[in-house]
Amino acid sequence: MTLMRDDEGTASAAPVEPPTQAISRGGLVLRRFARRRLALAGLVVIVALYLTAFVAPVFVPWRYDDLDYAAFLSAPSPSHWFGTNKIGQDVFAQVMRGLQKSLTIGLLVGVISTSVSAVVGATAGYLGGVPHRVLMWVTDLLLVLPSFLIIAIASPWFKGANWLVFVALLAAFNWMITARIVRGMTLSLREREFVLAAKFMGQPAWRIIAKHILPNMASLLIVDATINVGVAVLTETSLSFFGFGVQPPDVSLGTLIAAGTGSATTYPWLFLAPAGFLVLFVLAVNLVGDGLRDAVDPSSGGGR
Repeated sequence: MTLMRDDEGTASAAPVEPPTQAISRGGLVLRRFARRRLALAGLVVIVALYLTAFVAPVFVPWRYDDLDYAAFLSAPSPSHWFGTNKIGQDVFAQVMRGLQKSLTIGLLVGVISTSVSAVVGATAGYLGGVPHRVLMWVTDLLLVLPSFLIIAIASPWFKGANWLVFVALLAAFNWMITARIVRGMTLSLREREFVLAAKFMGQPAWRIIAKHILPNMASLLIVDATINVGVAVLTETSLSFFGFGVQPPDVSLGTLIAAGTGSATTYPWLFLAPAGFLVLFVLAVNLVGDGLRDAVDPSSGGGR
């Protein structure tokens, strides 16, 4: 409280405004994201899908590979919530197993491919010279290769191997276009005053890239990661649909959709259950990505 004097010289007390607490960048992004109702709804859906996929099978008496010889192609019922397939397997248990695989594969591929594109593009653009030429040569080489065909050919070689090998295959052919975009943006950012100041202060190149260059293209990387998650899930679904990717006796949403396609009109629960979860997950990921983009970069169009 401070003393103030009025026109007659009488001292009076005036309240002092409490100092405002500075908000960190992370807190500001979180606050903006919390205002996006659709993005919050998408995040809730993703968390709910993960919890359902890993927790629900505990409360179901059927495993995804169990057979019920008394129920072949039975419709949804209290004993089989999503019905059964032609050999008596519980469709709900299989969808939950497929959801575990597809969600994990999609999120891992999205994070890995976006991280690789950010590191390769920013390193090539900032360092220049020989590293730039080598990294861009590798990027251009992978761009001209038919990625879907290569993954389809290579997948049977890893039959029986850990499914993380399949994640590595998908991520290996999903980062090149974004890496070239990041490289172009880095060429512009490295001439900005804040980057030059950090360089003159003696900061190493990796620190300048991580602290000053990549944060300034966060909105691009978030959108790219979101797209990569959806593309990875759809690619895994497509490969599994054609007999590649996740191999029997294991299942994914792709293998389930492939198995149920021929019965979509006669036994619709075989197709609609896995396809519905696939559409719901991809839509939720896109909503979260839009919300994060607008939270990180309010000038992108929807942020406040």
